[in-house]
Formats: sequence, C-alpha cells, structure tokens
Amino acid sequence: MPAALAALVASLGSAWLWIIGGLVLAGAEILLPGIFLIWLGLAALLTGLGAALLPMPWQAQVLVWAVLSLASVALATRLNRRRAEPVLNRADRGLVGRDAVLAEAIVGGAGALRLDDTYWRVSGPDLPAGTRVRITGLAGTVLVVAAA
Repeated sequence: MPAALAALVASLGSAWLWIIGGLVLAGAEILLPGIFLIWLGLAALLTGLGAALLPMPWQAQVLVWAVLSLASVALATRLNRRRAEPVLNRADRGLVGRDAVLAEAIVGGAGALRLDDTYWRVSGPDLPAGTRVRITGLAGTVLVVAAA
C-alpha cells in the first residue's frame, strides 16, 4: 500500500473508508443511473460494517467486498428477471379482459371490432356482428376473443 494511502487508512480507519466509499458509490448512482453502482456501494457499506466489528487485514476486506459485490449484483439480476414483462408503450396488453361489441361478424375465424377509437382485427369462433365479446389474448396484432 502506498505511504499516503496507509496514512489515510491509519487516520480514518479502514471501516470508515469502506463506509465513505459505499456512500460515494451510492451517490454516483444518482449521477450515472443504471442500477449497478448502488449494489457495489451496498457491498462497500457492509464491508465497512464488517471491518468495524471484526478487525481484518485490508486484503481480507477487499475479498469480502468482492464477494459481497458479486452476490448483490447476482441477486439484483435475478430479481430484475422476475419482473413481469414491461408494459410501457404496450397498450395492447391492457386490452385483455375487456369487453367489446363486434363491428364485423367473425366468419372463418376472422372479424373486427371497434374499441375506443381503433378498429382491431379479431379471431375467434364464428359470431354475428353486434355480439358482445371478451378479449382473451393476443396473437401479434390480432385480438383473440370469445363470446362474453
């Protein structure tokens, strides 16, 4: 370790350096959003708390920080994958479950309905125009319907 850094660690204590570093990384997340630095900052904060409770050499502290960083990023990645499919700019996802009236009869499995200000192609069982249907799913840009 360089002499200047060794003097800084001796004056502040390694636990405080980890805590300050964690806060700096968490603050950098605000300036550089990406939901990554916050996890490294959390690992640094936990390393600082661990160093305050259990005196350990700096090599062990770096190892603890690396392991905690990997674990927190892996946990964040796993939690992010669990989230539902994003619906931003996907208004068609909000149509499932809605009721509508057929504007055109469904013949041969294809027809149309008007929902709000848009005509939608629909597929489903043969039904006459004017029948109330419920949207049950999507097949590309075609709404799948069933009689309500």
